[in-house]
Amino acid sequence: MQTTFASDNFSKVHPHVLRAIEEANNGHAKAYGADPWTEKSEELFRKIFGEQARSFIVFNGTAANVTIFNHLLSSWQAVICPESAHVWTDECGAVQANTGCSLIPVKGENGKITPKLCAEILHGKGVEHHAQPAAISITQSTELGTVYDLDEIKQIGEFARQHDLIFHMDGARICNAAASLQVSLKQMTTDLGVDVLSFGGTKNGLMGAEAVVFLKQGLSEQFKYVRKQKMQLGSKMRFLSAQMIALLEDNLWLKNATHANEMAKRLEASLRRHHPNLEILYPVQANALFVRLPSMDVLQKLQKTTFFWIWDHKNVVARWMTSWDTDVASIDLFIEKLNQVLLPTK
Repeated sequence: MQTTFASDNFSKVHPHVLRAIEEANNGHAKAYGADPWTEKSEELFRKIFGEQARSFIVFNGTAANVTIFNHLLSSWQAVICPESAHVWTDECGAVQANTGCSLIPVKGENGKITPKLCAEILHGKGVEHHAQPAAISITQSTELGTVYDLDEIKQIGEFARQHDLIFHMDGARICNAAASLQVSLKQMTTDLGVDVLSFGGTKNGLMGAEAVVFLKQGLSEQFKYVRKQKMQLGSKMRFLSAQMIALLEDNLWLKNATHANEMAKRLEASLRRHHPNLEILYPVQANALFVRLPSMDVLQKLQKTTFFWIWDHKNVVARWMTSWDTDVASIDLFIEKLNQVLLPTK
């Protein structure tokens, strides 16, 4: 398949990651995480997020979110999240089905929530007729391609502590967010009061591995049983851990995310230069653009040349995503195809 702008999930596996898997494929090793690769990946997570951090590799992002809430919440409790959050829109009710707890979606600007918006949900706290808010979940970067700045995260963290709420970050694209803010992963999470993180790797060059990272000491107690019960304990764990080592060592996570972000900025600049009348709905702060096209006919013609997802059929909005392997030539070719669709030769 040619380069698309559908999703960073469509991207290739980074060569360094493939090499790491191949190097781990040497002889026998203990199963279920009792191997040197898993030990090293856990060490790297502690080095990056702080000595108190405890990491557990899982197969995918939905599983990371589900196992976290299954571990920390009871069925009568609820998670406050943005209405655009992946846990609310794209996980097929996995959190509710596997934990019994509720999700309370909140409408915010540019895919973000604020302490003020969260406070409006707390009116039912202590009332037995309401699911009890027990956690706040934010997505960084958001599903709309925007990024919470450090002050915004800090304010949510302070609010969560004031109201005894778990502060969860869905970090499927956390590397893109850190690259955008030009800060370390620790500065954006541990230092700002994030309690637990779903750490994304698959969208940033891995073949398939994510991690649950507990940042607050003591929260991870007994989690290993939840991971097993929810079928997320890999037997040949070394091949998942080898991927994480490749990503976390030598800042490959940052190099990949920085490139993806830069390609999104290049695409944005080309759009504004060639087609200034096209509306880009949200600030381009990570690796996603949301663009309103003139008609569904234009959108479908363009989609036939280069595949991407339709984000909003009613308002004719396309989502264009870049990834670690997006190249300049692909962007230039896409703009050329867009020119042909919007400005057909007479």
